[in-house]
Amino acid sequence: MRPLSVTILAWVYIATGIVGFVYHFNEARTRGFQPEDVWIELVEVLVIVCGAYLLRGQNWARWLGLAWIASHVVLSAFHGFREFAIHCVFCAVIAWILFRPEAGRYFRGARRETT
Repeated sequence: MRPLSVTILAWVYIATGIVGFVYHFNEARTRGFQPEDVWIELVEVLVIVCGAYLLRGQNWARWLGLAWIASHVVLSAFHGFREFAIHCVFCAVIAWILFRPEAGRYFRGARRETT
């Protein structure tokens, strides 16, 4: 059975991806599309896919979810300290949700069902 915390996190990832996609698409459309806009939109789609596969219990999705927030930690290090600190806290909470024993059993169980 899927832990409630993983379910909530997966839906947060899906919602974040959708909101980010729409926001960045409208922003790019307003100022004119740049080559980097394609990469930003692809990352937003990747977050949506990550959330969907977290709901399905795919182990690679939890690593992708952690990599996504870790990339935000690295990028925010070049901005203000407050932004960096908030991303660090988010990263720690997400890592705790995805890698505690209950979640580990859920992701291992989904892997056994597919083999």
